[in-house]
Amino acid sequence: MTQTIAYISRDTDGLHWKKVLEAALGPIDFRTLETLGNVDAIEIALAWKPPRGLLASFRNLKLIVSLGMGVDHLLADDALPAGVPIVRIMDDGLIGQMSEYAIYWALRHHRDIDKYAELQRARQWRPLDFVDTLHRRVGVMGLGSIGQDTARKFAMLGFPTAGWSRTKKDLPGIETFHGRDGLAKFLARSDILVDVLPLTRDTQGLLDADAFAQLPKGAYFINMARGGHVVDEALLAALDSGHLAGAALDVFNQEPLPADHPYWTHPKVHVTPHIAGATNPRTASPGIIENIRRLRAGQPLINTVDPKTGY
Repeated sequence: MTQTIAYISRDTDGLHWKKVLEAALGPIDFRTLETLGNVDAIEIALAWKPPRGLLASFRNLKLIVSLGMGVDHLLADDALPAGVPIVRIMDDGLIGQMSEYAIYWALRHHRDIDKYAELQRARQWRPLDFVDTLHRRVGVMGLGSIGQDTARKFAMLGFPTAGWSRTKKDLPGIETFHGRDGLAKFLARSDILVDVLPLTRDTQGLLDADAFAQLPKGAYFINMARGGHVVDEALLAALDSGHLAGAALDVFNQEPLPADHPYWTHPKVHVTPHIAGATNPRTASPGIIENIRRLRAGQPLINTVDPKTGY
């Protein structure tokens, strides 16, 4: 019997996903938002920001797959069907993209590239004082798969690197902090702060005025996690006061970012449209395929998510 899989996303990768899944699983009844048909036939949903209540209308749904490594976009639906397991992708390609994003903006700040661009426009040949890599401390908030990969790569480049997580973790070559008690110490030693935390009840608004004040003067902020971690007014105030040197922001409290938002034109802010990491069917599909096979065989699923914790 052909299994019915619904691709619930506004992007245009549906046919790519169908090709990848059929190559591994054989014929499937693959549907998109435009071709849902009789929703009672749908057993598996591959979802990214589904309309509220849509998944609950799939009465025979057996598995929800997040098309991102985060699941806050699913848990935001208060009508999510109870009892249906949620799994997330583990995408090595996406993990690599995310660490590339963090390293690019960190190095751009570290090597004063924006300042040299201004000097170029002014036709001024003026070398600037250089900060030794050993004196530029990087802090990575969130030590899941993305955070660990990012932290290791910074450490390999010679930056003194630390990580902060909700619970204690030990990583070779990385100084680690955890919990509320460790947050202040972690922030105080982070000259470049990289946010890769999941968005949960505990991390919503975590980066507020107090948090930014605990960073060293002249610190740089990179957010490639979720905009909901940041109190926008607090970040703007820290930038305007000179306490923060700048910020590279890929995620926002409201997306797309409204045209009148001050981030667009702020001289210390770089804006990108949630592109730090894009799900790649080639690298993300193996885990999805394995979970579909396990579902068919009645075996335990992998990469499952606890809706109570959000990860």
